[in-house]
Amino acid sequence: MAVIRSLVFNIFFFSWTAVSVLVMALLLPFHRDAMARVVDIWARVLSAALKGLVGLGFEVRGRGNIVDGPAIYAAKHQSAWDTFVYFLILKNPSYVLKKELLSIPVWGWAATKYGAVAVDRDGGGAALKKMIMDVKDRLDHEMAIVIFPEGTRTQPGARQPYHPGIAAIYGNVDVPVIPVALNSGLFWGRRNFAKRPGVITVEFLPVIEQGLRRREFMAQLETTVETASDRLIEEAVGKDSRLAAALASPVPEPSADT
Repeated sequence: MAVIRSLVFNIFFFSWTAVSVLVMALLLPFHRDAMARVVDIWARVLSAALKGLVGLGFEVRGRGNIVDGPAIYAAKHQSAWDTFVYFLILKNPSYVLKKELLSIPVWGWAATKYGAVAVDRDGGGAALKKMIMDVKDRLDHEMAIVIFPEGTRTQPGARQPYHPGIAAIYGNVDVPVIPVALNSGLFWGRRNFAKRPGVITVEFLPVIEQGLRRREFMAQLETTVETASDRLIEEAVGKDSRLAAALASPVPEPSADT
């Protein structure tokens, strides 16, 4: 039954996303607000379908650490689920994603119109400056920035090096930086067909204050996010031992996805 439910959801996921992107394409000539409304509907319908078809919902902890206004949310990244959930939690979020994704016909146009921030990982210092300028622009427009410091989805319990882009952003903006932990990979793994029923937990952690040296900031961010994510994983597995299978799977090789 779980396989059938996952199959039905996967078909719905791609079909609904394709329809939504086509609608977004029709809205390209109009104000960004129209695009944002469609993105919000797309994410809410996906979340409802995931709950109804698979039995997978989510809970948010640490809502008190979400700020009312522009901020940087530096989040753990374990699942494709992470790429739409922040549209449901944060007000007016902008994701930082790799530049290549904006080359995808129609989808890339819509993401650009919405206000996604592109990063060219091979572009050197000039690309880093461009990313910081774009982040500042989105913040000036009262958007929340969502960035995945590892730059790729990771297996639950695994780690990838944190990219220096987040430190560059931290050192060049004057807004709160909020670490975010989660355990989504236990339920919707990277490149996994099956989706497991249950409750994903995403936790917003206390703000990292401005003024830290780069090395201190990176160490504090990584320790905070990884420790909290490991705790959420252990908590979920403790409630349902079947989730341990997600930890036993081979750790994926590093890649350039977002």
